[in-house]
Amino acid sequence: MAISGISHITFIVRDVDLTAKIWIDGLGAEEVYDSGDQTFSLSREKFFLLGGVWVAVMQGEPGSRSYRHIALQATADDLVQAESRLRRLGVEIKPARPRVTGEGESLYFYDFDDNLIELHTGTLRERLHSYQKGLDGQALI
Repeated sequence: MAISGISHITFIVRDVDLTAKIWIDGLGAEEVYDSGDQTFSLSREKFFLLGGVWVAVMQGEPGSRSYRHIALQATADDLVQAESRLRRLGVEIKPARPRVTGEGESLYFYDFDDNLIELHTGTLRERLHSYQKGLDGQALI
């Protein structure tokens, strides 16, 4: 067996139309499907494409707020633009956490159903390098 990658990511939300505004207007995703009244899955859903990733939002009762999140790759300019657009939509922006120099910058925000989403400028390689350098001054990779 060989897993080749992530197929899609699904968020459970109370209102798929309201959440669609975050994905389309806030992040620039393309809506590619709306089940409307005809549901093939468990409930009404919408699908989006964002950076080649299939994101689904499905009508339901979301879980409680936590640090569980998805991080989407972005540039520093993307963070500034996204924050402005998301604030206009009334999205709650979470305060930044302390960072190790070189690990990249992030914008964390909650959607309207307390799903935490991160826009991040760094890569795994950069993060590991920064963490290792912080421990002993040597690069891990």
